[in-house]
Amino acid sequence: MDLEAATRWIDARLAESGVARESPLELVRERPWGSVARTESSSGTLWLKAPGPETAFEVPLYGLLSQVAPEATLEPIARDSERGWVLLPDGGLSLGEAQSGAALTDGLITSLGRYAALQRALEPHLSTMLSLGIADFRPAALPERLDDAFEAARTTAPPGAGGLGGLERRRPEIEAWVVELEGRPGHPSLDHNDLHPWNILGDPMNATTLRFYDWGDSVVQHPFAAVALPLGFVEREGPAELNRSIDAYLEPFSELGTRAELVETLELAGRTARIARTLTWARAIATGEVEERFAHAPYETLNSIFDESWTTRT
Repeated sequence: MDLEAATRWIDARLAESGVARESPLELVRERPWGSVARTESSSGTLWLKAPGPETAFEVPLYGLLSQVAPEATLEPIARDSERGWVLLPDGGLSLGEAQSGAALTDGLITSLGRYAALQRALEPHLSTMLSLGIADFRPAALPERLDDAFEAARTTAPPGAGGLGGLERRRPEIEAWVVELEGRPGHPSLDHNDLHPWNILGDPMNATTLRFYDWGDSVVQHPFAAVALPLGFVEREGPAELNRSIDAYLEPFSELGTRAELVETLELAGRTARIARTLTWARAIATGEVEERFAHAPYETLNSIFDESWTTRT
C-alpha cells in the first residue's frame, strides 16, 4: 500500500465532511490478499482497507451493502473502486473479543437472524453482486467448482493420506446433492463464507447494533450455506442451543416452506458449502502466507463433506 498516496486521498475525503486526520496513517497488516491501515481522526479511529486483486470486489460490495442494508454492516466513509480502497469507521470489539461462554453463544444466535434478513434484502441484487466479481457458487455452477475443489484437495493431501480414493468413489453423492439443492427453497444470495464471532461486531444485548464485516471471502450461492461455519461453533453447546440457532436463522425464510423442509435444505447447503470453503483455503495457501498448520486445509475441508451432520443432532 502506498501510504503517502492513501494519506492524501483520506485527507481529501475527510475534508469533504469537515473531519480532520489526527495521526499518521499506520500500516497494520499487509498480505497478498489485502492490506489494512489505521489512523485517528476528529471523529474517531478510521480503517483503510485495500483488498488484493482476487478480492477487489469487496470495495464496491461495501457500496451495495450500504445501500441495501446499512444497519447490518459498517457504512464506508469513502470508497474508490479504481484504486481499490475503502475507508471505514471503527466498529468496536467483535463478539469473539468481547464475549465468551453463554454470552458469546447468545450473540452468535442473535446475529444469525440478522444475517438472514440481510441475505433476503440482497436477493433482488443478484446480478449486481455477480457483476462485482463475487465468485458464483450457485448450484448450476457447482459441478465445475467441484472439479476445482477436488484438484485443490488432491494437491494438498498430507503424506500418507492415500489420495482421494474414498472421496472420489462418493463423488456421485455430492453431485446428487448439488442437483437436489437447485430445486430446494431459497434464492441465491451473499454468503459471507467466513461468518464467525470475530467477524461480527456489536452488542449482543442489542441486536440493532450487530454489524458484519470482512467480506473478502464472500461468494454467491444458496443462502443457507452461510451458516455452515457458525453452526459449527454453536453445536459444541448442545442440541438446545443448536436448535435455537437454526430457528433464529430460518425465521426470515419461514414462508418458503415448513421447518422440516427448510432444515433438509440447510443440510444440503451446509454440505455443499464445503466446496467454496475448500477453494477459499486453496486461494489463501497459494499466497504462501498461511501458517503451516493450515497447509492441508483444502484436503481436510473437502473431506469433511461427509461428516456427521449437525442437523441430525438437534
